Amino acid sequence: MTAAETANPTAAAALKRLSRPDLFTGSAFIDGKWVQPDKTFPVYEPSTGEVLGAVANMSRSDFVTGIRSADIGFRNYSTSTTAHGRSALLKKWYDLIIANKDDIATILVLENGKTLSEAVGEVVYAASFVSWFAEEATRAYGDVIPSSMPNTTVLTLMQPVGVCGIITPWNFPAAMITRKIAPALAVGCSVVIKPPSETPYTAAALVKLAIEAGIPPTVIHLIPTKDREAATELCTNPAVKKVSFTGSTNVGVFLSKLAMGTMKKISMELGGNAPFIVFDDADIDLAVLGAMACKFRCSGQTCVCANRIFVHNKVLHEFTKKLIAMVSTLKVGFGLDKSTTQGPLVNRDGVNKVKQHIEDAVSKGAKLEFGGTVPQDVNPNGFFIAPSILTGVTKDMLVANEETFGPLAPIFAFDTEDEVISLANDSEFGLAGYFFSKDVNRILRVSSALECGLVGVNTGKISAAESPFGGVKESGVGREGSKYGLAEYSIIKAVTIGNTNA
Repeated sequence: MTAAETANPTAAAALKRLSRPDLFTGSAFIDGKWVQPDKTFPVYEPSTGEVLGAVANMSRSDFVTGIRSADIGFRNYSTSTTAHGRSALLKKWYDLIIANKDDIATILVLENGKTLSEAVGEVVYAASFVSWFAEEATRAYGDVIPSSMPNTTVLTLMQPVGVCGIITPWNFPAAMITRKIAPALAVGCSVVIKPPSETPYTAAALVKLAIEAGIPPTVIHLIPTKDREAATELCTNPAVKKVSFTGSTNVGVFLSKLAMGTMKKISMELGGNAPFIVFDDADIDLAVLGAMACKFRCSGQTCVCANRIFVHNKVLHEFTKKLIAMVSTLKVGFGLDKSTTQGPLVNRDGVNKVKQHIEDAVSKGAKLEFGGTVPQDVNPNGFFIAPSILTGVTKDMLVANEETFGPLAPIFAFDTEDEVISLANDSEFGLAGYFFSKDVNRILRVSSALECGLVGVNTGKISAAESPFGGVKESGVGREGSKYGLAEYSIIKAVTIGNTNA
């Protein structure tokens, strides 16, 4: 769909300003061809609630076709390219992403809602994974292991696992694509991507640039769909050897069970309920900045958002006062408006969940210190809610036990280190955790004690291409990014060479 074809005038005006209008496409890419069937589903622009465009709604048979082609593509790609050759392809892809970052960011804003500055930041962040794994492609090392038997040598080889099913979320439609497929392509795998139905356009733009970079067209496939049964083909088809999913824990558990039917490798990056702890010896100004960064980025719609803010009673008043002052400066609005600092949520359900958590907390004794309403100067049909702060929050409230996924900061009070560690770990989730303290011994103790895969100490920013990303408990399995990222898309083969004296 082109800018001229969308009925949304806000979106049409923005799309007409794209340097590369062809990057905005609702087609699927299967077996080396862009496909636009008669059956489509609508994608909505969150600031107006109006339709942004129509995207190909593919069937299960399309997934079968894509997987079959990807299997052939994998066998050619993995054997006909060297690590250096794959590295060069990824570097070309990186260059194209950076060259078109403004266009991709505009598309991202229109389908996701986040601000333009955040969207540009995400595209650069997404590109960093391509750059990182372009370098890591040449580091898929094996080992030579001393054998316990005479005249014998044991080697290990790191080899690509094969066809990878990639299922990505809507909150980071660029970064979650590249964080998964860059290591897969680097090690020699092929990929079949099921993009999120809320934000499929960014994925299509990235795939188009990947093909332009020279990545073989049978190695990368993009198959959007609203048919959940069709998407499960990625977890049941025996030709798919690995499934990587980011999303809710319930869906992740379901997909994991399906994938185990054919013993696929899996990576599951699932729900979170991140604690954010402010100790009495913390730099309060730094803690407030950290809370702003990891609570209100993407309007609170990230899996590593601070979902529970624990503040020591000695600094509770100071922290709360300063947080309210900073949150009150945020401006809610359309993401392409340069004055906007907080965009809409991705859909109406997201707004309703924030409201539900606020209403539940207030009914149980919490106090709404700020926000909780829909701003007056935004489109009433958009998916907006003001950044909000609750105090007096207790562990019996919904917000303590469910991931809000919205711009709501609930503040809990505590008195001792042991108490807050117990509260922080009292969750089935274990993705991210944050704390602020100047005490080196406490930093070592608490970093070790928190039950999560990612810990931010005196910072609210913990995600980078070089850092392993993943959780424990019901937040999932596996790690993405970093030097460990290649292993998720590889198998280790042991080769024993005997009778070397013959």
